Amino acid sequence: MRLIVLGCSGSGPGPGSPASGYLVEAGEARLAMDLGNGTLGALQRHLDPWKLDAVALSHLHPDHCSDMASLAVHRRYHPRPPFDATRRRLVVHAPAEASDRLAAAYAPSAAERAVTDLTDILEFHPLGGDTVADVAGAVLRSAAVDHPCEAYALRVEHGGRSLVYSGDTGPCDGLVELARGADVLLCEATWPHVTDEWDAPPPGVHLSGRQAGEHATAAGVGRLLLTHVPAWYDGAVLLAEAKEAFDGPVELVSPDAAYEI
Repeated sequence: MRLIVLGCSGSGPGPGSPASGYLVEAGEARLAMDLGNGTLGALQRHLDPWKLDAVALSHLHPDHCSDMASLAVHRRYHPRPPFDATRRRLVVHAPAEASDRLAAAYAPSAAERAVTDLTDILEFHPLGGDTVADVAGAVLRSAAVDHPCEAYALRVEHGGRSLVYSGDTGPCDGLVELARGADVLLCEATWPHVTDEWDAPPPGVHLSGRQAGEHATAAGVGRLLLTHVPAWYDGAVLLAEAKEAFDGPVELVSPDAAYEI
């Protein structure tokens, strides 16, 4: 398995990276996990978007799904498509309201929103707390996590290897259980554990660098990759926090970087 970072900036694109988006290569499977602002352009440096087997959206905040509108345009209006996109719809594993949410993002007005439907080219499959799905021979699992909207962590397994992506979450047992024994945990680290505003982060939103390390330790993962650092925080601070809480290999991901799983 291989993980390619399309974007890793938290809460929106930063000066050096698109927002959240990742490409997973697992055997013959090509799976995009999240497609936030700017990630479709990055994807095209690594893979023809027509070769995607599926997309999995951890949740429906714009920094994790906004480029789905651009992907829909790509599949509807490309002048030389390799196949009929209405006959080979792209599978999208996502929260239950994804069809409506993405149609609203795609439509430019209230009038068009009333008649917009992306199900001619996208095949939606709702995620749940115990989803198990096949993606071209790889296994996709999910677990509910703690965020202000419906949100999931994702686990991809193939050939005896496993990668878990936290999505966006505050501290929660769901992430620990899904990540149990994983080879790699790709985990958000959105803010420092202590700031001028708080002595500990507010619950139910995001993880600090320290909390990312604590979750990796609790799950017994082999390697921790930190992501989702907003432009207004210093990733080096979050990395140092994670290293204090997890004694395995830890690093900050970077856009266009590839990681063997």
